[in-house]
Amino acid sequence: MPTIYDLSQRLTDYLEPSQINQVRRAYFYAEQAHDGQRRKSGEPYVTHPLAVASILAEMNMDHQSLMAAMLHDVIEDTQIDRNNLSHQFGDTVTDIVDGVSKLTHLHFETKAEAQAENFQKMVMAMADDIRVILVKLGDRLHNMRTLGVMPPKKQRRIARETLDIYAPIASRLGMHDIHMELQDLAFRAYYPMRYTHIGRAVQQARGKRFDMIEQIGETITDCLEQEGLPGKVNGREKHLYSIYRKMVTQKKSFAEIMDVFAFRIVTDKIDTCYRILGAVHNLYKPVAGRFKDYIAIPKANSYQSLHTDLFGARDITIEIQIRTEEMESIASQGIASHSDYKQGQKANTSIEGSYKRARQWVQGLLEMQRRAGNSMEFIENVKFDLFSDEVYVFTPKGRILELPSGATPVDFAYAVHTDVGNNCVSCRINRRLAPLSTVLESGQTVEIITTPSAQPNTAWLNFVATGKARTNIRHFLKTKEQEESVALGTRLLNQFLANYDTSVDDLDQAVVDSYLAEIELKSLHDLLKEIGLGNRMAYMVAQHLKPREEEPIAASSSRRPLSISGSEGMVLTYARCCHPIPGDMIIGHISTGRGIVVHRDDCKNIVEFQDDPEKCVYLDWDKSVDDEFEVSLKVELAAQRGIVATLATKATAAGANIHRIDIDEKEARMSTVHLDISVRSRIHLARVMKKLRALKSVSKITRA
Repeated sequence: MPTIYDLSQRLTDYLEPSQINQVRRAYFYAEQAHDGQRRKSGEPYVTHPLAVASILAEMNMDHQSLMAAMLHDVIEDTQIDRNNLSHQFGDTVTDIVDGVSKLTHLHFETKAEAQAENFQKMVMAMADDIRVILVKLGDRLHNMRTLGVMPPKKQRRIARETLDIYAPIASRLGMHDIHMELQDLAFRAYYPMRYTHIGRAVQQARGKRFDMIEQIGETITDCLEQEGLPGKVNGREKHLYSIYRKMVTQKKSFAEIMDVFAFRIVTDKIDTCYRILGAVHNLYKPVAGRFKDYIAIPKANSYQSLHTDLFGARDITIEIQIRTEEMESIASQGIASHSDYKQGQKANTSIEGSYKRARQWVQGLLEMQRRAGNSMEFIENVKFDLFSDEVYVFTPKGRILELPSGATPVDFAYAVHTDVGNNCVSCRINRRLAPLSTVLESGQTVEIITTPSAQPNTAWLNFVATGKARTNIRHFLKTKEQEESVALGTRLLNQFLANYDTSVDDLDQAVVDSYLAEIELKSLHDLLKEIGLGNRMAYMVAQHLKPREEEPIAASSSRRPLSISGSEGMVLTYARCCHPIPGDMIIGHISTGRGIVVHRDDCKNIVEFQDDPEKCVYLDWDKSVDDEFEVSLKVELAAQRGIVATLATKATAAGANIHRIDIDEKEARMSTVHLDISVRSRIHLARVMKKLRALKSVSKITRA
């Protein structure tokens, strides 16, 4: 284990003596605070924060990050509180420590919920200072390196969490080295047998591959020298977890993966990268479709490099990455390269871009967190963003947006702006109209068509791929549902309060407060929402809130119909068993959590309780209804060629939209056709049925 003196010596390479002394002071403070505490391995507890600080020192992190690493468990595991720490080391270091600390004083129903809440807190702290996540990744890396002393069950839980959250975060922030080590360590803990078998196979293959790697490397080096191009050529070692993932996801054998030889060429500047690319393409034949230019279009984590696959001698596949030294540094350390918190170091453009993208990602997480219904929903949406490759698409003005693989125009719309997503109605991909569910591909130009009256659709949740889109759609629908349920609840309650010659606006506040206390609700708004959602019966609530000593005006008035316009939204749905349409006599079934379900009054599913005011409410159609409603028709006809097309043509000519046509053959000469169509009213339906009945082959037509 390194000592504080070893670390101090290492820090002399890039920190001022006064800064090193502050790091040392933080160490001795932590040593005293953790006095008597030991890790599961039996070592003094202070060895852990010292190791975390050493990991950050390898990335040349600033002195405040190293101090926070030394102190990151002090608030959680000792008697020292935030105020004491702030007094000793200042607010900046204390804020980082607080962001990293776990929520040990809160109790949750499940460990998953605890981790979700914990991650949520960390995201909020990251928004203020992104160094929080760097210290947390250092903490997690050392814990993974020493995981062997834990019970197997706990090892698997921590390893799963590392694969699900922390390794992808390291990748998203461009910290390749930490990302790969976290994955391999988690793989070893979660699948020890698979890790051992693949490790042995790699060791055996390494000896056979060594001569081939050396030979190919020398050939590429000689080629660069002949062309006068500077560049260091190195063979890349494949990581065990990446080998395992390729075997699982790409269904490749171990031999197929190991037959690919990987090299990295590091050179001086971008122009040389492209010249080296031309040289290696002359040396070996490139594989069609396997070239990627991440220099012109960097990845979301600011990774830049040229990637190409080549056919070598004896049908060997050679993977080559070409990048500058600056790109190599960013690929290794990611945002840890940023000078915003590294005193005296000048930032270059690529590192600034890496830091800016990381900040944008964290701000996106923060917005997602604010709109998520709970911590579990939030972390589910974060995983959507973390587990994805990228596609790169263009706005009509040429701006590049990176989206996860599988993203659709709806994801694109929300990536542009939340309002664009909420108001989008259609899209053009490469100037052609396309469905909103189309999966986007790199290089496409996407244009979103919006209208102020448009709203997110529940069906979008079935195909969106980004956490931002999913969170915003859910937030909008949830808000809309609440507004609609309050409006419907008000109408329902007013309907029954009218029996007592009063309304919601005229209720006695004392009576309302007493009833709210009795049923444990905070406000009348919450009560109206519960009524609108069908969780409480307006009939019963009206009896509790009626003016004292009031009796119903007339028994008949309790059955006064409630007019519906079709614009009530998600808290009013139309039953699929009887397909009510304007002009039908209708009744509403109050369904818990769904609001009102509209049936025809002769529907067999509603007959037994249609006179129960606790379960049903009489409805009628508002004169302003102007929408299309689905209805099913059963058509019996003589079987003949082209009859289905004739039916469809006649129905369309009558102004009906056809959703579905099914044919049941009753006998050789007779068939039954089931038509699902949309009409505006009973009058419109009668007109459609008249058109169909006029066909000579139709013997009978009924509404199903």
